[in-house]
Amino acid sequence: MRSLILILLTLVLNIESTDADSAALPNVVLILSDDQGYTDYGFMGHPQIETPNLDELARESALFRRGYVPTALCRPSLMTLITGLYSHQNRTTGNDPATSPANQAHQERTGIHPRELLISHIDETGSLPQWLSNKGYLSHQSGKWWEGSFQRGGFTHGMTRGYPETGGRHGDAGLRIGRDGIQPVTDFIDQSVEANQPFFVWYAPFMPHPPHPPPDRLLKKYLAKGVQERIAKYYAMCEWFDETCGSLVNHIDQSGIKENTLIIYVCDNGWIQTEKGSYAERSKRSPYEHGTRTPIMFRWPGTIQAADRPELCSSIDFVPTVLAACDAKGPHSFPGLNLLPQLKSGEPIERNTLFGESFAHDIADIEKPEASLLYRWVIQGKDKLLLTYDGNPGKMKYPPTQGDAQLYNLENDPGEKINLAEQQPERVEELSSLLTNWYGPQNRKPGAYRSSTPTRTPVKKRLKPQINSRPGNQ
Repeated sequence: MRSLILILLTLVLNIESTDADSAALPNVVLILSDDQGYTDYGFMGHPQIETPNLDELARESALFRRGYVPTALCRPSLMTLITGLYSHQNRTTGNDPATSPANQAHQERTGIHPRELLISHIDETGSLPQWLSNKGYLSHQSGKWWEGSFQRGGFTHGMTRGYPETGGRHGDAGLRIGRDGIQPVTDFIDQSVEANQPFFVWYAPFMPHPPHPPPDRLLKKYLAKGVQERIAKYYAMCEWFDETCGSLVNHIDQSGIKENTLIIYVCDNGWIQTEKGSYAERSKRSPYEHGTRTPIMFRWPGTIQAADRPELCSSIDFVPTVLAACDAKGPHSFPGLNLLPQLKSGEPIERNTLFGESFAHDIADIEKPEASLLYRWVIQGKDKLLLTYDGNPGKMKYPPTQGDAQLYNLENDPGEKINLAEQQPERVEELSSLLTNWYGPQNRKPGAYRSSTPTRTPVKKRLKPQINSRPGNQ
């Protein structure tokens, strides 16, 4: 009897210990903007766009104005955030598989549709919600999500049914979040708080992404400022998105969990709105600043010091930083940095180099990322090098038009208009070596996480311009 009592007491103590550990773990909320230029916020200095809620979040956060995403396209950008791997490592380099001989051969060999085979990459890489679940986290998906149902991504709760459901290409029911309110997210937060369980929220509303149908009250505000109508609609969408962010943050703060919740903000890719047509060249899908750059914020009151951080930051850092904050582990190492120690201490982050890559919208060969590789880029300090590759661009709106190396000084030339490559060949060679080493064998990971060293070489000749006849829904 005494032994039985001791066993029961041990079980009770273990349960209480687990509950206490879970209560001490922080909640994590990712706010993900969709198709928004890095300049298009009040706190980033835009003269007309009003974003009071994100301005306040920036004041309370460790703010990285020089934040970047490695790949400036919706699906690859999101897969980096959920897997912690570069596109060439998780092999999700574009939004859709192309109708190509390579992908048809994959289907004939495996009997699996290319779209389903592409979704299956997340089964191989694993995902952040899965790793957090090992620590007792609940997780909720809303908004943009390409990798099948929310359950397939490891989320315990969510909105997206996923392919092959109707409209399941990139979010279906989840895309209503934000534009139709945020109650599914706030209900999930309330349930998690009541259950005393830590939670992870993936809040990725389809905003300010086209179509741009903002509320009349916001559109009229920007039209009254003398802004052209199409531009005004985009500006109003940015403010509408800001309002939803304010509702979410306010709900967290009013729920009594402000000091135990890590909020991270990032945008999936850049945007330059045009007065006619869709986005401008050198914005979304491009390797240039208006394609890849985004403000990145980390707010955790009492734990992370609010500061305007001058260092470079990348969305590739998201997974290792969150895992560290949640005392969780992934199944392998990650290429990004765990920023948590420096975010807590305020000490400088020992990094002055970032890498990125750009691929065609449609994946030419879903098992060989280099087949649709168009650019690789590296930023070191204030210098940025772009190299162009001869991957299959498919039907692109803005395909590469020249293959010469491009070197820019981002401090003196943030618009990337003055190519310094011919004047500084030694710097081009130095930065090219960094790209080679980044993609090289020493960075390969075992099994499904293996990097693909490009078999294609940088293009030296001028490429023939190609015209895209397919606007598509990016």
